[in-house]
Amino acid sequence: METPDLAALEVMAAQLEASGRYRLLRRLESCTLAPITNAALLKDGVYIDTETTGTDSSRDEIIELAMVPFKYDADGRICAVGEAFTALREPKVPISAEITRITGITNEMVAGHAIDPNDVAAFIAQAAVVIAHNAQFDRRFVERLCEAFKLKGWACSMSQVDWAGEGFEGTKLSYLASQCGFFFEGHRAENDCLAGLEILGRPLKSGRTALSHLLEVARQPSWRIWAERSPFDLKDRLKARGYRWNGEEGPTPKAWYIDVAEADRDAELEYLAKEIYGGEIHLPTRKITAFERFSDRI
Repeated sequence: METPDLAALEVMAAQLEASGRYRLLRRLESCTLAPITNAALLKDGVYIDTETTGTDSSRDEIIELAMVPFKYDADGRICAVGEAFTALREPKVPISAEITRITGITNEMVAGHAIDPNDVAAFIAQAAVVIAHNAQFDRRFVERLCEAFKLKGWACSMSQVDWAGEGFEGTKLSYLASQCGFFFEGHRAENDCLAGLEILGRPLKSGRTALSHLLEVARQPSWRIWAERSPFDLKDRLKARGYRWNGEEGPTPKAWYIDVAEADRDAELEYLAKEIYGGEIHLPTRKITAFERFSDRI
């Protein structure tokens, strides 16, 4: 079989797209990089992804970890992408057939493999930010693997960019990639990292990159408010407003809670006083920064 003429294929692709009748997806082969204007001012970041035996970070385990280092400038443009750290890990219990179906990772592949926390800590040492697509999931797993993750500021490329407001139809990596015009082999950690970086490097409606928007949101503190001992018959009103239930006994209250921007804290407390409690209240609150956000320590 003859090797395809890639230049000719690109001409054909351009003609199809110019017709307005076709949308083409190109396979992601490398990340699009911005030119470096001042290397001394670049910052280091790490994009991570995990594959696990399940979704419960207190019980399930990492079976694959990928970390891709990158450099970005003050405008949130990705200027360099380094060599990935990828490692498999054998869990204490066998990988289920369902997880193998989703990830393609088998028990035979991970047999005898381990991930050294010291290697992980050394790899992320220079990073100013750690990014994951669904950091609420990944951070809880990797902090059990390596304590160094607790010392880093985190950002979430799924929840901390207003994708719907930017015209995207979903927040899954595959949806975002499709609307950015490319596809990739998903559900393997390194591929997901590279796809996430490519998406973050693309400009949004404002002309700024998605990474620029993400970092701006991640730097802003938020407040967690616990609606402690709220009336039971008003739980549906709290739920509809975005409150979530914390039913676990521990250092935080067993109560409905919500995370709000710092600018919205007083208004939310006023709402609770008037609409939920019917009078003056003194509720537990906590300021949250990128160093605690998405962890199970809040």
